[in-house]
Amino acid sequence: MGIRLYGMTCGWLTMPFQFFLPGREGWLMIPVGCYLIVHPKGTILFDSGLETTMRSDDPSVVKRALGQVAPLALPELGPEDDVATRLRAFGIDPDKIDFIINSHLHFDHCGGNALIKNARHVIQKREWHAATTPELMEENLFIRTNYDHGHVRIEVDGEHDLFGDGSVALVPTYGHTPGHQSLKVKLDDGEILLTGDCCYMRQTLDEMLLPDPKVARNPEQMRQTLLLLKGFQDRGAFLIFGHDPGQWKHLNDGPIREITMNGVKRAHTLYERSGPTCMESPLVNAPHMQV
Repeated sequence: MGIRLYGMTCGWLTMPFQFFLPGREGWLMIPVGCYLIVHPKGTILFDSGLETTMRSDDPSVVKRALGQVAPLALPELGPEDDVATRLRAFGIDPDKIDFIINSHLHFDHCGGNALIKNARHVIQKREWHAATTPELMEENLFIRTNYDHGHVRIEVDGEHDLFGDGSVALVPTYGHTPGHQSLKVKLDDGEILLTGDCCYMRQTLDEMLLPDPKVARNPEQMRQTLLLLKGFQDRGAFLIFGHDPGQWKHLNDGPIREITMNGVKRAHTLYERSGPTCMESPLVNAPHMQV
């Protein structure tokens, strides 16, 4: 059996468009994507989406869960959207997932970690250090209750081949956070790189646009990371970006769906025809929040 890659939508966030692409106006609704990788040696979850407290009717609970970004973010998490419910609906027991790999430890990428109780947690050593050092936690918008749940932890330093066969490999893509990592998945007929938030959208890479300074903690590292991603593209890899609604709508409609090379190529073609992300993305009004 070869490697199988699946995507799912584990919530949505509405945030200022300029947060992702400088100079843009209005508010942008972005998907929170997570991934299941099935390998003969184990199952992997790449990112875990929003935590279930985001469903609360109590604004103070949601505000506390969002931390410093509360004035800038409106989360949406339906009753079937959390990662554990998505997995169960697909016939996968969340308690039998072998590994959680977080691209980084922001709330929308690790909020579901608590629901995946028995997995080993694979994280960059420098990310964990920043996420457990009080002054660095505040600087990087980390909220410890999102990710510190007593999992057996595998701290890696740089590139890491999870199974030793080149099929699932962690790629350091620092800059967004101190230890951000992307995931390279080799399918039978090609290579896909799940970027995480080192590259929010295709337009980010096409135009080498850095996001808001609040989330470009090290701009020079982030620029180098974008050049690294261009290198992957030049070598024939296909990239799935962190929060690009223009791309995601061609890949997933909510529940777990398989992501194949043919599907990614088709999404790429459709995306080429549709034009820049800023023309494709759903804009919304969110007057209750503040830029």
